[in-house]
Amino acid sequence: MKDVAARAGVGLKTVSRVVNAEPGVTPDTERRVKEAIDALGFRRNDSARVLRKGRTASIGLVLEDLADPFYGPLNRAVEEVARAHGALLINGSSAEDPDREQELVLALCARRVDGLIVIPAGDDHRYLEPEMAAGVATVFVDRPAGKVEADTVLSDSFGGARNGVAHLIAHGHRRIGFIGDQPRIHTASERLRGYHAAMEEAGLDVEPAWVALGSTDPARVRGAAGAMLDGAEPVTALFSGNNRVTVTVVRVLADRAQERDRPTALVGFDDFELADLLVPGVTVVAQDAAELGRAAANLLFRRLEDAARAPERVVLGTRLIARGSGEVGPVG
Repeated sequence: MKDVAARAGVGLKTVSRVVNAEPGVTPDTERRVKEAIDALGFRRNDSARVLRKGRTASIGLVLEDLADPFYGPLNRAVEEVARAHGALLINGSSAEDPDREQELVLALCARRVDGLIVIPAGDDHRYLEPEMAAGVATVFVDRPAGKVEADTVLSDSFGGARNGVAHLIAHGHRRIGFIGDQPRIHTASERLRGYHAAMEEAGLDVEPAWVALGSTDPARVRGAAGAMLDGAEPVTALFSGNNRVTVTVVRVLADRAQERDRPTALVGFDDFELADLLVPGVTVVAQDAAELGRAAANLLFRRLEDAARAPERVVLGTRLIARGSGEVGPVG
C-alpha cells in the first residue's frame, strides 16, 4: 500500500479510502490511485481487514433447491448486492429438510460468515439464537422464521392467490380446484388461505375433493389433477400453488385436450420460462424473485451496520399476468 501511495502521490489513508470504497476522495485522486494499483498489481489484504474489523466479508445463503428456476434470480440478486459491499456469497440447498437446513446454517456460522440469508425448511430456528446473539446478521426470505424474531422478506402469497382465484371466478368459474405444496410450508398454507378467501368472498362453497396439498412430485400432482377433473363434480378451473405444480398441470391438461369440449382454465402461482409461448399462454400470479433477494440482502447489510435496530418485516406485492389460460370460461 505504501508503494501505491508513493506512486499516486497521496497518503496511505487516501489509498485505504479508495480500496475500501469510502467517501472523501476526489474523482481525479481516485483515478490516480486506481492507476497506481493497476500498475503495481496491488491486492487488498483481506486477512488484515478481517482482523481489523472483525468481519470475514462473506455471507451465507441457504435455499430450498438451487436447481429450482425460482431461486436463480433470487440467488443472483443476493450475489450482486454482496459484491457491491465487497462480500463473497456462499450458498447451499436444504432440499426442504429442516435437519439439512440446520446443518448448513451452522456450518456457515462455523466458517464465520458475517451474515445469513435463509429460506426456512424448518419451523423452529431457536438453534440460531446463540449465533445471532454473537453478531451473525440473519434475514429470512420467502418464509418467516420459526420461534425467533428476525428480519424477514416475503411475497404476498395470500393476496396473490386470492387475486388469482378471483380472476377465475370473474370469468364464470364456480368449481375451482387448488393443487398446492406441502401444508407445513408457509407459502403453501398462505396460498391455500387466499384460495379459500376468494371463494368465500364470492359466496362459493369448496368441496373437499377440490383441494389437494402434498409434494410437488409429478405423479402426485397428476393424480390430484385427474381426480378433480374426473370427479362427481369435476372442476372447470385449476389454481396451482407454485411453478413446479403448474408445469405438471399444463402437461395433464395438454394430454386431456382432446377429451374435453372446452379447455380447463388454469392460473398458476409463480411465472416460469416459456409460459408466454404456450398456446394458450399460462396466466400466472408472478412474484419478483430478484426483488426478494435484493431486499433480503439490503436488509442484511443494514443489520450489519446497525445490529440494535428492531427486526423488520417486508412484504412485496405480486402481479397477475393474464395470458389466456385463466380467461377461458366454463363449459355450459
